[in-house]
Amino acid sequence: MPRRPLGILRRPRRGRHLARVTVHGTEGPARDWIRSYAARRGRRSALTQERMARFLPQRRIPEGPLDQEAAFGRVAPLVLEIGCGHGAAAIAYCRTHPDHDLLAVDVHTPGVARMMAAADEADVPNLRVAMGDAVFLLRDRLTHGSLHAVHLFFPDPWPKKGHAKRRFVSALTLDLIADRLAPGAALLVATDQDHYAEHTLAALEGHDGRWDVVVGERPTWRPTDGFEAKGLRAGRVIHDIRATRPG
Repeated sequence: MPRRPLGILRRPRRGRHLARVTVHGTEGPARDWIRSYAARRGRRSALTQERMARFLPQRRIPEGPLDQEAAFGRVAPLVLEIGCGHGAAAIAYCRTHPDHDLLAVDVHTPGVARMMAAADEADVPNLRVAMGDAVFLLRDRLTHGSLHAVHLFFPDPWPKKGHAKRRFVSALTLDLIADRLAPGAALLVATDQDHYAEHTLAALEGHDGRWDVVVGERPTWRPTDGFEAKGLRAGRVIHDIRATRPG
């Protein structure tokens, strides 16, 4: 049976195996990566199509390994945001850190289109986007020690025990992130799901790399909206985790 191209993912169905591909890490044997998202199919709205056509050519990074000078017009501390949603956190970071560059990666076109439109309205020059799976971006397009920080805010929680392998935080992703972070750089995770916070802390504790972990420090620049606002309205605790690579 021919292999399905990596860029195509069927929506998981009841009783079906979760989408799985093989990832070859920077070191060691290949391991299976079960994607942490389900593809959303359907027609794009006219507004989404217009936004993508208008803004993507200027905001999308060139294909291949990241050339920061070509993508941003400069070389500055680079932050990767994984799963940018509608872009509120990404835009807020760019506005409060004009001397940094931020690369937002996501698979969901409407959210990326909305973020790019908002970034244009806010006149944010230091934001770029990559469409696709963050794992392959980390593996194939970013280099050792190139990141100042990685932001993972309110990822898909996958609360069922049987879906735990779909959670983005895993030994494999921590391997990639640890390699791409510069010494003293940090992974920031935020979630309103207790089980995901526990899962993340356990994964960090069990990871081969060394991490200095601090819990409860919320970034002052991050806006309280979207999933965070929804969680607060529901009475849930917001868990902020900062895991720093020793300098």
